[in-house]
Amino acid sequence: MAFASGSDRGREGARDGGLSIVSVGMRIVGELATDGVLKIEGSISGSIRAAQQVLIAKGGSVDGDIYTREAIVGGTVRGSIYAEVRVEIQEQASVHGDIVTKTLVVQEDGEVNGHVRMGEVNAMELGSPVASGDPDNAGTRRSTIQ
Repeated sequence: MAFASGSDRGREGARDGGLSIVSVGMRIVGELATDGVLKIEGSISGSIRAAQQVLIAKGGSVDGDIYTREAIVGGTVRGSIYAEVRVEIQEQASVHGDIVTKTLVVQEDGEVNGHVRMGEVNAMELGSPVASGDPDNAGTRRSTIQ
């Protein structure tokens, strides 16, 4: 069994990131970033960067772009989703914006109103200030893919 050095453990912890929850009745205005998983039961107005996963529960809503590895939508998104691996739109959920990902699952009665592009994507790079073309106001502007 190998043990990680102090600096290695720090990097492993940053990759794991943990779980953050925006609970029912909670509203966040502004950018949100995490190294882990973000579960949204309330509402967020602003862009989201989650290194691992964004879960939007039924009744949850996001008004802004999402940059992540995987997104599961059970509520409503008004903005684009850039997911490196997978996007799932659950029954009665809706996305009003573009989706860029490798894999897309839309359950019956799930709704997508926007363009879908499937292929290789580095969502976290798309959400960086350099990629958005706006280093002073990172993430407040919608990114486009050429």
